[in-house]
Amino acid sequence: RFVPGRMVPFSFPLSRCALWDPVPMGDVIGAHLTYYRNPRLSMQEKTLRLAYRHAKQNEKKLFSCFLLGTLGVSEDGEGIILTIDRFDPGREV
Repeated sequence: RFVPGRMVPFSFPLSRCALWDPVPMGDVIGAHLTYYRNPRLSMQEKTLRLAYRHAKQNEKKLFSCFLLGTLGVSEDGEGIILTIDRFDPGREV
């Protein structure tokens, strides 16, 4: 969860059995994706046009869909690149 102005610790959903000891160990560290890296978003034009066409043809104001891609580190090792290359409209049911 992101709350403006401060970071909030995340937690995992409850389960019947744990694979690790949930007791915190050591000092608290920040694990925000953009804390150490410069993010960059790359999206294929075809994917964006398909998502836009689907949104215009949809009669509902809100609809669900998936944008699929890959996450990688830039060539210089200083940034993160999110490349979105597929659009999946999902299912209504």
